[in-house]
Amino acid sequence: MSELGLLDTSGILCQSWVNPDRTSSGLGWEHAYVSTQRERPYHASFDAAPTHLLILHLDGPVTVRRRSGRSVRTRRVPAGGMFLHPAGRGLDVELEGGLDTVHLYLSDPALQEAHGGHEPVELAEKLGGSDPLVEQLVLALDGALRHWEPSARTYVDHLVGTLAAQLARAHTVGRPADRDGALSGLTVPQLMSARELMEERISEPLPVSDLAAATGLSASQFSRQFRTSTGKSPHQFLLQLRLDHARRLLRATAVPIPDVAVRCGFSHQEHLTRVMRAKLDTTPAAFRRAG
Repeated sequence: MSELGLLDTSGILCQSWVNPDRTSSGLGWEHAYVSTQRERPYHASFDAAPTHLLILHLDGPVTVRRRSGRSVRTRRVPAGGMFLHPAGRGLDVELEGGLDTVHLYLSDPALQEAHGGHEPVELAEKLGGSDPLVEQLVLALDGALRHWEPSARTYVDHLVGTLAAQLARAHTVGRPADRDGALSGLTVPQLMSARELMEERISEPLPVSDLAAATGLSASQFSRQFRTSTGKSPHQFLLQLRLDHARRLLRATAVPIPDVAVRCGFSHQEHLTRVMRAKLDTTPAAFRRAG
């Protein structure tokens, strides 16, 4: 899949007066397009886009009005509030005041993969409301834009995957939510601590109790909240990290395959081969030749 770009967005960012401070254009992000800018007051209608739109308000409050047929919803949205609009629907929106925003456009395949179900999941429309985890993830993506370097690509992929998982679990049609409009998951610092420990000890056995201790939770609390935040169990997430690391070593180095397996936490070459067959329908040797 090629990177998401301006043509995959709703059209708000194509307005002549929008001059983004920074965007992900040209960085090769396949499943998300991010743009940060100052918006002027406006009222406009936009055609349906193939991506899901999330707007994070960086300041405010500001009045936003959303129209759908004869229905009109108006909300005074504070800083930290969000606007969600599903892919495939036209948009009629009015912004009554100037506003600093981060726009994130998410591919539907990323949302569906994060959902992990057999039936398609549908993102709900939201006008106002907040989700601290979503807010922190969007700010982390904006931070990656501010200080971009190619080595941050894996970090961005994990942020986008975690964000898609949170949207799929807390902001879809028919999804139960707590009083803050989001299911209880790990905070971003907790999630990053767990991920950093996984990467530091990627070649070693890593008990859930050690990950839980790094986040200040019990093992059962950690496992439940980790799944809520990422859509995967700690074991599944760690296995994916190990597989990603093995793919990088196979593609970019001449390290023997048995050593690649051990360095990435697989018990032996046959273990790595089984996982690659199951997840990628290939073998380590074939993957290396294709790269």
